[in-house]
Amino acid sequence: MNLKSHLIYIPVGHDEIEGDLHIPESSTAIVVFAHGSGSSRHSPRNKFVAGVLNDSGIATLLIDLLTPAEERVDIQTAHLRFNIHLLADRLLTVTEWLHFQSATEKLHVGYFGASTGAGAALVAAAKQPDIVEAIVSRGGRPDLAGPWLMKVHAPTLLIVGGNDKIVIELNYQAAAELTAEHRVEIVSDAGHLFEEPGALEKVAELACNWFEEHLILANRRVA
Repeated sequence: MNLKSHLIYIPVGHDEIEGDLHIPESSTAIVVFAHGSGSSRHSPRNKFVAGVLNDSGIATLLIDLLTPAEERVDIQTAHLRFNIHLLADRLLTVTEWLHFQSATEKLHVGYFGASTGAGAALVAAAKQPDIVEAIVSRGGRPDLAGPWLMKVHAPTLLIVGGNDKIVIELNYQAAAELTAEHRVEIVSDAGHLFEEPGALEKVAELACNWFEEHLILANRRVA
């Protein structure tokens, strides 16, 4: 597979955020990863899922939504990772940046959110309903999107570990607020981080199938 990879920098205010962009040859879709509490674009779990998507011909952008300076502050205070509207605004900036790059301007856009990043992904998707076409949450906190859940138009898949009881309940509460097409998938015998044998592979399979259906096949049918 011919895969073009780039380290990218996107301006935010007087600073910038960093990301890893991977574009398979002939890709028609891209998934932006919104990382969770205390995580980064170097998360081995999200990198694994991104690799599976790349193997299926889907481009990926693993992006740090906080600047390096903000990350240093967040390590000490842990408050920025829960600032859903800040993270959502950063996702809007990232999506706009992709729209103005020749390599990605025509790609259909999806979001993959983990932990608090899922809440940010849903808010950002609600704010740009004509752009974001599919969302997947892994062990996410979609409930943090609050009233924005009802404004989400993109088909949304909520994946939760079967042993992550509190997060399961929060996901079902959020699902009840969604008016867009959605599904809750429980990965049996898996915890919050999906570290059990085969658990992360199941997450990647579910996510890949969802994005193929809603980012690739759906647009082929329209075309």
